[in-house]
Amino acid sequence: MEDGETEKKKLDKKKKRRLLRKKDIVVVNPDTAKKAVFASAVGNAMEWFDFGIYSYLAVIIGKVFFPEVSGSTQLVFAFATFSVAFLVRPLGGMFFGMLGDRLGRKNILAITLIIMAIATLSIGLIPSYESIGITASILLLVARLVQGFSTGGEYSGAMTFIAESSPDKKRGFMASGLEVGTLVGYICGAGLVTILTLTLGDETMLAWGWRIPFIIAAPIGFIGFYLRSNLEETPAFEAMEESKEHDDQASMKDIFVYHKKPMLIGIGLVLFYNVVDYMLLSYMPSHLSSVLGYGETKGLILILVVMFIMIPIVLLMGYVSDRIGTKRIIMGGLIGLLILAIPAFKLIESGDNLLVFLGLMILAVFLASFQGTMPSVLPSLFFTDVRYGGLSIMYNLSASVFGGTTPLVVAFLISQTMSLMVPAYYIMIVSVIGIIVVAFFVQETSGRPLRGSAPAVEEEHEIAGILNDQEEAQWWREEKQEITKRMENE
Repeated sequence: MEDGETEKKKLDKKKKRRLLRKKDIVVVNPDTAKKAVFASAVGNAMEWFDFGIYSYLAVIIGKVFFPEVSGSTQLVFAFATFSVAFLVRPLGGMFFGMLGDRLGRKNILAITLIIMAIATLSIGLIPSYESIGITASILLLVARLVQGFSTGGEYSGAMTFIAESSPDKKRGFMASGLEVGTLVGYICGAGLVTILTLTLGDETMLAWGWRIPFIIAAPIGFIGFYLRSNLEETPAFEAMEESKEHDDQASMKDIFVYHKKPMLIGIGLVLFYNVVDYMLLSYMPSHLSSVLGYGETKGLILILVVMFIMIPIVLLMGYVSDRIGTKRIIMGGLIGLLILAIPAFKLIESGDNLLVFLGLMILAVFLASFQGTMPSVLPSLFFTDVRYGGLSIMYNLSASVFGGTTPLVVAFLISQTMSLMVPAYYIMIVSVIGIIVVAFFVQETSGRPLRGSAPAVEEEHEIAGILNDQEEAQWWREEKQEITKRMENE
């Protein structure tokens, strides 16, 4: 009997030691959180400004740097140069992600932005193929590789920074601001190309006008660098630095061996997210002009309008996800795509302005359901000590294999099969994969603390409710203890 009581006292003591205290809970300053969202979104806008101008100038870039080939093959070459940057993104993710977990989030985010700005500026300064021959194509390739390397630590780092700087109950809405940066950057890039095309004309654009957007990217990058350099470090990283656990830095092997489950789940999520994203925002302008012959200017303007409309939809998706859960929003988008992908592309194929717009909007709404939720879901897969590194490696592996290759693969398949429904079939296949991953492997994390982080609230009066619900606040502890035990035993 005494032994039983002694054991019970030990368990009670152990449980007591695990309980959260008031000082453990982070009260997030709303102004600081908004500043983090804005600075991260500006950097992401810079990244997608580059994607926007490259996608919208793909036809011209093909003519400038690959004049020895023509037609659809020239477009394939241009998109191949676009896709090659994704080959080094995993390397950049590994390099910057591991540094971000060791040295801090904000410093690495500032460095990646400067590298990207310089690489983008370089593209605008490369002489044409007619001037220096194949050296021009090689220099373009090198610049794209540098962009890919820096981007490897950019987007995943921005997701990590916002997720760790936001209160738990508003993480979905605030993280969706990162994708607003994506759309604004893309709109600015695409809009600038459209305006230049209308004012300068095709001949001038081909001669030198295409360089202007790449040159403009440099000052945008330095503005983003200034904003990020003046941010405060995230509360989650600061708490980790103060803890003894930070002394043992996770290695690359640790991430792949002990965190392989979130890695695999994340790869599945990023797969369908990136395919739909790059299909609509990167490939579609060229599909409308080169494949469907819809008219380059009309296609550009239509997609610009669609992206403007997407901005409030993305924010709405993030807002609603904080209330009903991210899984429901994502699953709704996947099922919608599975059912409506073919009808959407049939409308786009029609050539009628209104029907083309309607088809694009169908795809845009479902993409917005992912953009409004993924920036909060993906960081929640990993613990604080490996979040930047694990997320960077996972995201860029999946983005490189599946996302960045989407324009190239679709352009190639259409040229081989002559079927205009290839994009729809491609989206449907990845939607089925996504439904399986989300339904069976993704855990709902809306409103809950990030793994390995203390709860984060916006108002002090919320602390009492968390202290009364210790089990909910520490839902991640058992999994973390299991990983630690495995690492010690092995």
